[in-house]
This record gives sequence, structure tokens and C-alpha cells, in this order.
Amino acid sequence: MRTALGVAGAPGLTRPLAAGYHGPPALTVTRALTEWTLDPWMLVLIVLLGGGYLAGVRRVRACTPRDNTGNAAAWPVARSIWFCGLGLGFLIIATMSWVGVYQSALLYPRAVQTVLLVLVVPLFLALGRPLTLFAAVFPRAGARLEAVIRSRPARILTFPAITTLALVAVPFVMYFTSWYTAVFHSTTARELTYLVLMVPGYVFFWTLLRVDPVPKEYSYAVSMWITGAEVIGDAFFGIAVIADQNLIGAAYFHALARPWGPTLATDQVIAGGVLWILGDLVGLPFLAAQLIHLMREDESDAARIDAELDAQQAQQAQLQATPRATATPGTLTPGTTLTPGTTLTPGALAATATPGDRANEGNLSDSNEPQEPQLWWENDPRFTSRFKPSS
Repeated sequence: MRTALGVAGAPGLTRPLAAGYHGPPALTVTRALTEWTLDPWMLVLIVLLGGGYLAGVRRVRACTPRDNTGNAAAWPVARSIWFCGLGLGFLIIATMSWVGVYQSALLYPRAVQTVLLVLVVPLFLALGRPLTLFAAVFPRAGARLEAVIRSRPARILTFPAITTLALVAVPFVMYFTSWYTAVFHSTTARELTYLVLMVPGYVFFWTLLRVDPVPKEYSYAVSMWITGAEVIGDAFFGIAVIADQNLIGAAYFHALARPWGPTLATDQVIAGGVLWILGDLVGLPFLAAQLIHLMREDESDAARIDAELDAQQAQQAQLQATPRATATPGTLTPGTTLTPGTTLTPGALAATATPGDRANEGNLSDSNEPQEPQLWWENDPRFTSRFKPSS
């Protein structure tokens, strides 16, 4: 397996193939599988994140009683796969595979890298629930972190419209300013760009997935609407790149003088298509995750409503089964004083009852009659206002 020498994105450190050109060789399917580069700063970040996550999982499982099968079910294996296997795995592909090697020679590998860093990596990192793991390992620090998350500034900064705008605006600004080529000349600019692209994506998925503590819990229906807006933003971004009459990074790519591959104009059209189509396709796993959580939320609501209905029916049955106070046979005349052991007949009670007593007795009998049970949606606060009885 060949490995491109030097740091990712530094074309001057790779081998020359033609006079005046210093960059990676022509991109083929074989080279897409064999060309790798080393990004030491990203490697350090990946090792720290993966090592810290796995150490936290190990600590949580060590403090959790095991079930009958001998497994500690406190932290499912799937979460570790989301975070370490897929999240950090795609981060390696985005920065050190053929994508990282050819990002300085072609536009469309850079577009693939943008989609991975903005959408794919943050999605899987958020599904790994790192904030929940942090709170489980460090309870005191986790409580302080949750207080910051629940604060008003956090609710404002994570409002869905703001996070969606940042998700689209950051790469848009990068592509249409000198920021795009700055990463080819500065290691610091490149590494910071990686982080800046991932942060809006992580905040976007974190607040909408709701698998970790969030500033405000929006319904999954709202999340799906926001995702639709994000898909439209991706389409607009991709079309803008395709329709731009000015070549992105024209001075840099003309100076690079790449002797192979598509022309600069064709390369830009391919890059715009990648941003548009691949960006929308990547949204499908997120929509699937939202749909799963929406179904679970509906099941939870249904179980809660069933439990409330069962409790109401049991209470009504208990009230109806309560024995009414009855009198034993006997007689009573007006002015007679009751003594222990005196028995009363219904006729005697009726003879001594006043009109007011009879009215009260009628009211009591009415109140003791079984009442018609209400339908479940008439008591549910989400639907009460919709089913008010007409006057």
C-alpha cells in the first residue's frame, strides 16, 4: 500500500509527476483504495477522543451490576460503535484517506470531505451519546455541564433556525472566499477548518436527536421539518457551486497545473453535484434515526395514556362498588328519640323526612349514579382544546 509522503493538503511535499506539477498521481480506483496520508494533529485528536470514550465506557460498566447473562447492560455496545467505529472512522477517511490526499489537487474530493465533516462524522458522534457518558463518569462535572446546557444562552444559540443556518453558511463561506485555498498553505488553518466544519454539524444533530441532555426538547416532528430545511440548504449550496461562473480557487489551481483528470470547470461541476446529491443522501440515516425515535415516543405516549385510563377505570369501579348506607327495618314517628338498637324502615324514614331532605336525597342519588366515562383525548392536555363541547 502506497502512502503519500508529507502532511495532508500540502501538495509541495508529494512526488512530482510532470514538469511544474508537484502533487499526487492521477486518481484511479486502485489509488483511491491505496493512497493514504498522515495527519498527526487529527490522529492525536482521534486517539484522545476514542481512548477517552472507551475508558469512560469501561468505568461505567465496572460500576454497573451484571445481569443474568454476565453482561453489564449500562452502556450498549451500539453506542461505542456509533462513536468510535463510525464517527471516528469516517473522520479518519475524511482527513487521511484518498480524500485527504487529493483534496489539494481536485475540487470534488474536497467536496466529499466537506460532506463527511459537516454531516456524517457529527451524526455518528452524536449518536454515541458522549455527554451522557461524561455525566455518568463524572457526576458533579456532569451536573454543572447540564446546568450550562439548560441555560438561556444555550437555548438561544441552539435554536433550530440558528443551527441550520450555521450548518449551511459555514461551508458556503469557505467555498466562496479565500478561506478555501488558505488550508493548502497553513497547517493551522487546515486543522481549525476541520473543527469549524464539524462543530455546527454536531450541534445540529445533538439538539434534534435528543439522545443527550439538550437545552430544549423539540418534538421529532419539528426535527423532521428542520431536516427538510437543511436538505433544501444543501441543494442550494451545491447548485450555487455548479452555477458559479468564477472558478473556485482559480489562482491556486492554475498555478498547480495539474496535467491529469477533468478540467477545472468540469471538476467544479462534479464538486457541486457531490455537495448537493451526496449531502441529501447522507440525510437519510438521520431521517431514519428520527423516525425510529418518533415511533418510540409514540409508543411511550400510548403506554402512558393506557396506564392513565386503567387507573381512571379502576377508580370509577371502586366508587361504584362502595356499599350505600342502608337502614334496618323499624318504625319512627316524628319527635321520637333514637336509642341503641332501634331499627328503621324506609317508610319511617320517608315519614320523618322534610322537603329539603328529600331534595338533598335526590341530589345524592344523582351523584351516586354511574357517570359516563370520558374519551381519552378529552383528558389529554395536547388535545383538550380541540375537543371542547359545543355550547
